[in-house]
Amino acid sequence: MTQYVVRPMQYEDIDAVGEVERECFTTPWPASAYRRELRDNRMGRYIVLAEIIEEDNGPQPIRHRQPPSEPVSGVRRAVGQFLRPFGRPLTGPATIERERVVGFAGMWLMLDEAHVTTIGVKRDLRGLGLGELLFATLLEIAMSIGARRATLEVRVSNHSAQALYRKYGFREEGTRRRYYSDNNEDALIMWSDWLGSPEFQTRYHERRAQLDERLGDLIQVRV
Repeated sequence: MTQYVVRPMQYEDIDAVGEVERECFTTPWPASAYRRELRDNRMGRYIVLAEIIEEDNGPQPIRHRQPPSEPVSGVRRAVGQFLRPFGRPLTGPATIERERVVGFAGMWLMLDEAHVTTIGVKRDLRGLGLGELLFATLLEIAMSIGARRATLEVRVSNHSAQALYRKYGFREEGTRRRYYSDNNEDALIMWSDWLGSPEFQTRYHERRAQLDERLGDLIQVRV
């Protein structure tokens, strides 16, 4: 069963994030922009979604530590040395975990407003709820650092993303004409209600509970 972790973006993630971003956008950020964001932008918050991959690390020595009060006797030492050539297991299997970045997201905190700047997931993993997980995690971070409202821009043609944002209570409050430089497409400006309002909190926790039930034990969040 594939498992995923959501955690803060690190410098060593930047190349992998760039690979995912090139799948998602026609005008991706250069690696230098992410390095600058992580190093200098104290208003920025960036997270990654990583697939956890277990790999066989080969047989590893089993080291039995003896308590100081129970020294190994000469007889026991001799028996151990005797059994070794006859296949007595002195090693055991071991696995190591590595991560493969498959998604990312980021936002800026501008005074008391959280501005979602980017969300992307690898093409072959879309439709599983992972993009929603990244978005919901950004909202959780925004609430934890005291943002009052959240905002974002979305392409007028990106109906699936708009549906996700509306699911969490975002609504249109304007348009940025010719916002996207690759094709001069307009962007809808969407805003949340006050993040601390009972209505938003109820909606958020209901939607997050549904998402957690959908994803089950596949996800760890470490932000």
